Amino acid sequence: MSSPRSTPSSLPHRVPDLGAMVLLLAVARHGSLGRAARDVGISQPAASGRIRSMERQLGVALLDRSPRGSRLTDAGALVTDWARRVVEAAEAFDAGAQALRDRRDSRLRVAASMTIAEYLLPGWLIALRAERPDTAVSLLAGNSAAVALRLLSGEADLGFVEGLSIPEGLDGTVIAHDRLVVVVAPSHPWARRARLTPGELAEAPLILREHGSGTRQVLDAALAVHGGLARPLLELSSTTAVKGAAESGAGPCVLSELALGEELSARRLVKVPVEGVRLRRQLRAVWPAGHRPTGPARDLLSLTAREARER
Repeated sequence: MSSPRSTPSSLPHRVPDLGAMVLLLAVARHGSLGRAARDVGISQPAASGRIRSMERQLGVALLDRSPRGSRLTDAGALVTDWARRVVEAAEAFDAGAQALRDRRDSRLRVAASMTIAEYLLPGWLIALRAERPDTAVSLLAGNSAAVALRLLSGEADLGFVEGLSIPEGLDGTVIAHDRLVVVVAPSHPWARRARLTPGELAEAPLILREHGSGTRQVLDAALAVHGGLARPLLELSSTTAVKGAAESGAGPCVLSELALGEELSARRLVKVPVEGVRLRRQLRAVWPAGHRPTGPARDLLSLTAREARER
């Protein structure tokens, strides 16, 4: 019984490169080395040298050269026929690869945690549309844990998270920095406080984002050495809901400074400083480990990096 045919790890050393085959086809088409050189965009001496190199590599003469032009030898005609098949296969390969790129570039699926989705991504996506008007973008908003799951399951091409670290199974890069702030309604007793201690913040029932959100992760870590968070007054799954509850006077909340510009300017909410606790965090773009973004995802990542440098 014959053994299975093995696949070579590299092309045999006597197989010419694709460029040389294209040049040989041009010589066959034009009957002139000079015209063939112009056709493929190289000088005549370079073309002549490439054909001679091809002849040495194959061990046969390919052209009969004369003042009237260049004519294929019998071996040259046979090699030209083989080269035509290889070049046609390469063109089909390139067309297939381009179709794959076009399909990839026709859509972009982004998953982002709430703060980034609401307050940063709209501007980035408008800038991306100016560069890629034919790319359809879909945005899936959720907490940082949900973003990681969508990337790992193949539901998203690029993600943005707000937690303390890169979720397991993902690679990422820092694109911005953010600060969490404590805010209350103007009628709340804390609105008249010059500052709070970490202990006071830890002991107070707060209106919080749910477990799995980047905001909750940062707050949990910051107050762990101060006894940890008290039982929440409310746990809500969106930044808008948390702000609304705080504005109603239900209690204090801790949110991204990015999300509070309008409410603080209109004094619907009041910022309360906290001394002795670090509430800063890094915002990251993330993607499945070992799979650097390509196409529209790469372009969106470049936009965020450019904006980060300009801040």
